Amino acid sequence: MKTMVIGRNEAGQRLDKYLGKVLAEAPKSFLYKMLRKKNITLNGKKATGSEKLLEQDEVRFFLSDETMEKFSRKGFQRTSHDLDIVFENEQLLLINKPAGLLSQKQDAKDNSLVEQMISYLLDTHAITQEELKTFRPGICNRLDRNTSGLVVAGKTLAALQQLSELIRERSVHKYYLCLVDGVLTSRKEIKGYLYKDKTCNKVTVSREPVKDALFIETAYEPLSHNESCTLCKVLLVTGRTHQIRSHLASIGHPIIGDLKYGKTRPNEQFIKKYGTKRQLLHAWKLVFPPLEPDDLKVANRSFTAPLPGDFLRAMEGEGLSF
Repeated sequence: MKTMVIGRNEAGQRLDKYLGKVLAEAPKSFLYKMLRKKNITLNGKKATGSEKLLEQDEVRFFLSDETMEKFSRKGFQRTSHDLDIVFENEQLLLINKPAGLLSQKQDAKDNSLVEQMISYLLDTHAITQEELKTFRPGICNRLDRNTSGLVVAGKTLAALQQLSELIRERSVHKYYLCLVDGVLTSRKEIKGYLYKDKTCNKVTVSREPVKDALFIETAYEPLSHNESCTLCKVLLVTGRTHQIRSHLASIGHPIIGDLKYGKTRPNEQFIKKYGTKRQLLHAWKLVFPPLEPDDLKVANRSFTAPLPGDFLRAMEGEGLSF
């Protein structure tokens, strides 16, 4: 018999969800069968799996060591990490992701920001391998592989839930910097409808509603320009796949270096002049709203991520600043 005591990162979820993490390799039918037979109990009583867990609840497993080992989540494999941490407290991390790094795994062999972040938390003893069996810290906003900048990560379940809700409700303002083709001179808010083609991982934007398309809204403000390109600050009002890249391209001002939505000629010019190998798009600033209570310790605060070298080289070469 094994007893597991519910901690702060397990509390608040349904019992069956928790069991699915503890015995991650077990079929759901097995878990419900064990509950029916009282081989898994909650606080010494029979449970259905729908119960919401509280801190200090006791879940008991009347299963053999071999069965527990067979169905348990395997240990996390650490990876090397060199995180550019903009801010950290007990609840969250703000990380300046470099271009070229995936935010999350696309397949089992990938090394993403999430794996590096968890490895960092293990090395700093913020979490243990045992705790990872039932809770894994995660990120709350994803950036494309070749977009750099601020990513928000929750270190606790409560932080993940609250941060995800704030982002979903658009309470956290997310500002980007980008270098676009052509001259823009006035601030505008643009709206449209975005349709994602999953077969080629590409989106299209239309001004009018189309079937299965999602509403998008993007606000941009030109900061500096020359005769051929403009440095813009962008507020991401809605957050959809490739939204900034496709939305700006749809009005004739694609981001320079964007091989998917950009223009060939300016892209080739920037490759030749500055060695630009990716879209010059950077998640620059996060502004948090008033929070009561301020459990996250970030209420009314803003954070910025320094621009990477390739972006700065292009800006300086074009005589742009902000």
